Amino acid sequence: MKRVYVNEKWCLGCHLCEYNCAFSNSGGRDMATTLMGVNIRPNIRVEEGEGVCYAVSCRHCEDPLCVKGCIGGALSIEDGVIEIDKSKCIHCYTCIVMCPYGAVMPSEDGAVQKCELCVKTKKGTPACVAGCPNGAIVFEER
Repeated sequence: MKRVYVNEKWCLGCHLCEYNCAFSNSGGRDMATTLMGVNIRPNIRVEEGEGVCYAVSCRHCEDPLCVKGCIGGALSIEDGVIEIDKSKCIHCYTCIVMCPYGAVMPSEDGAVQKCELCVKTKKGTPACVAGCPNGAIVFEER
């Protein structure tokens, strides 16, 4: 199964992956008008440390702890992609604690959010990959 991988040596820390993710999940038609003045809540986030930048997103683990820990049954695996049913999320945040990568986070409405490889937007290549100007984020099988 294809997954998102990040090469931190190529990451510029530009945060364009975050904006492309937020726009892809917004349903808007134009990025500038859709995101202008909005506090974005992307499913991927850029972490910056001493001389290194890298994007953190869901790894879609083969044996995901987040799914095992979800007491509401909101997280499930569909064709290798860990998906969220927000209507089942009880906001206990056990999945956030269980994720070893820090890829699950609370959303604005209280349910959890995470990368779902843009399967709900049906764009093929995840928006973060398509929008990375330096090719630091790739979508491939390894």
